[in-house]
Amino acid sequence: MYIKQTTSEEETIDFGFSIGERVFPGMLILLYGDLGSGKTHFIKGIARGMGIKDTVSSPTYTILFEHNGDIPLYHFDLYRITDEDDFFEVGGYEYLNRNGACIFEWAERLEWNDYDRLEVHINIMDDNTRELKIYPHGDEYESWLSKL
Repeated sequence: MYIKQTTSEEETIDFGFSIGERVFPGMLILLYGDLGSGKTHFIKGIARGMGIKDTVSSPTYTILFEHNGDIPLYHFDLYRITDEDDFFEVGGYEYLNRNGACIFEWAERLEWNDYDRLEVHINIMDDNTRELKIYPHGDEYESWLSKL
């Protein structure tokens, strides 16, 4: 596990940038956190670190935003997904087998135990401070995290 505290939106974005610089094809990043915890700001940083110039916002109503880059970024918001059937119907599982990076907001809506992944839990400490706890699942992710 890795723990990072940020004290502003910009620090959360900057930390996401440092993650984005190290994203690899097929990477699966799951985000957990309450409304307003900074999940989308974190993803903005990841996208910047990946060299993506698109504007990043939460795809709550469309479920998925695709961002083109050297490694494509597939940004999912599962808030409106109620079960695995919903995710299957929107074609979500197809993206897990592409060479892009998949990032999921509201990851707790689905079961991920069959997947190697990086979990990021964002906790609100106060109005400005966030604690990000990163948990690797799988050898590749443990090795990746050890170099952070």
